[in-house]
Formats: sequence, structure tokens, C-alpha cells
Amino acid sequence: MKKDLKNVSMAVIRRLPKYHRRLKELMEKDVTRISSKELSAMIGFTASQIRQDLNCFGGFGQQGYGYDVAELYSEISRILGLTQHYNTVIIGAGNLGQAIANYSNFEKRGFHVLALFEKNPRLIGLKIRDIPVIDIDDLEEFAEDKEIEIGVICTNSENAQDVADKLVKLPVKAIWNFAPVDIDLPEHIIQENVHLSDSLYVISYLLKMQNEEMEES
Repeated sequence: MKKDLKNVSMAVIRRLPKYHRRLKELMEKDVTRISSKELSAMIGFTASQIRQDLNCFGGFGQQGYGYDVAELYSEISRILGLTQHYNTVIIGAGNLGQAIANYSNFEKRGFHVLALFEKNPRLIGLKIRDIPVIDIDDLEEFAEDKEIEIGVICTNSENAQDVADKLVKLPVKAIWNFAPVDIDLPEHIIQENVHLSDSLYVISYLLKMQNEEMEES
């Protein structure tokens, strides 16, 4: 039965990549089926939560049998859109931009990085895994016939909004923002912010709490 996916919560959607990753690990170990209870032990979500999440997209498991690992992996790949192709550009060819360009697994999932764009003349003309680094001033001309869907921002905070505005004019459909600042975008542009410092601050908090508990004991 086809499900209406418009009302699926972002909390559920953000759990899907973890299911996807764990299922891939199971396939690599030649595991063919798994129960929600066994998946729960691996992932940390309750078995009930897993069943509820997957039921948002249809019935994949069978009572008494569990889930077919390869089938569920394939279905989650389809749900996440990983069977499609997305032309992508990276703005900022510093360490972070180069690291993303070098991560070949993105390409295997359909995210095809066409080029990196940079204003530093020392970086323009380089190639990162055969992906050219091009002058940022040539972005609009480069994009004319490319149907670019995703722009990745790897600049500093001062330049992020200006870069975002350039990407919107191309136009792109989504922006993956690694700059340590929030950017303003039109409502129709999908935005995903990755503030690396946020995760580090969480680690800092947990370490502080752990140290305080050790001092009290």
C-alpha cells in the first residue's frame, strides 16, 4: 500500500540514514535477514520505534521472519533518493571542501561533484580527484547548461551568505551549508546546516559532566 510521505516527521527521516548504514554493514557480513529486536540492539532505538519508523513507508517486514536485509536496504535507498543523480558543486576549495570532494562514497550514492569554486588564485587550476577547482567568478557561466541541484558551502562565515545568494541565482534546489553561520534562503530552497562546532561542544559538555561525576565520587 502506497503511503502519503508528506507528513513523515523529520525525526523519522533523520533516523533513516542510520538504518541504511547498519543494513549495509549486515550485507557485507552476508546477513540475509534481521528482526526489529536484533536491529534495535545494533542501533540503539527500540524495536517498537524501528517498526513505527519503517511503517511510515509501507510494510517491509514479516511477522516471525523479520526484515529481508537486502530488500530493506534497497527500499531505504529508494526512499532517501539515493537511486537518483544529483549534480553538485562545492564552493570553497580549502581543507574542508577538498575533503568532501575526495570522499568518493558520495558519488556512489548519486552525488556527482562537477567542480569546486574558489577565489584563492593559488588553488584555482588544481584538481581534486580529477575534479577541477575553478574561479568563483566563473560559477554562473559554468552552471549555464549543467542543471546543478546541490550547492555545498565550505567558505568562512563572512562569505557564506554571498555564496548562498550566488547559488540561489543559478538556481540550485538545495544547499548543504558547512559555514559556521546560519544563512537566509528562499523557502523553496532546501537547506541543511552542518555546524561542526556544535558536535564538538556537545562532546565538551559530556566530558565536563563526566569529569564532575568522577570528582564527586
